Formats: sequence, structure tokens, C-alpha cells
Amino acid sequence: MTKRIKVKVFDDLREALADAKAYERGEAVDLRVAKFPEPPKPMRPEEIRQIRESVHASQAAFARFLCVSPKAVQSWEQGSRRPQTTALRLLMIAKKNPRILLQT
Repeated sequence: MTKRIKVKVFDDLREALADAKAYERGEAVDLRVAKFPEPPKPMRPEEIRQIRESVHASQAAFARFLCVSPKAVQSWEQGSRRPQTTALRLLMIAKKNPRILLQT
């Protein structure tokens, strides 16, 4: 016969809610909180071209920096395609600090 374990779900929930309320009030609580950045916003073709030109790179070289194909960069700049989330994140980083792409 299996042994039954008594679970105090209601007490655990009450404690968790009390901790959450204390955290919201700014009190010190022993919680692990993870905050994730917002997903990157879409970029206009002109913005992408400006980022590329700020590092004085050709479309092919810029594509190598971002680990995408030169056709992808070309289509982004022409507006026929849009970069996806990972490439957008790299583009946002490059927009804030263009020289970071040149570091190895």
C-alpha cells in the first residue's frame, strides 16, 4: 500500500501571495525574480541601412557580422523582408553600439 503524503496547498498559496504582496510594496523578500526584456520592435529598412553604414560595412560584410546571408540583408534594406527576432536583437545591440559587431 502506498503512503499518503499530506499536502498543504492552501498554506503554500497563502505564503506565496504574502511574499508577492511584500515584493510589490518594495519590502525585502527572499524571492527569485526574473525580468525579461521586451521583444525587439520591427525596424525600418532605413534604420538597418544606417546601422550597416555606421560600421562602414558592405551588405556582404554586415551579413557575416550578423551570421545571416547577404540576400537577407539586401532584402531587409529593400523592405521586401523583415528580420526575425534573433536578428532584430542583434540589430538593436548594433544600433546602440555599432562597433561591438567588429569585436572578436
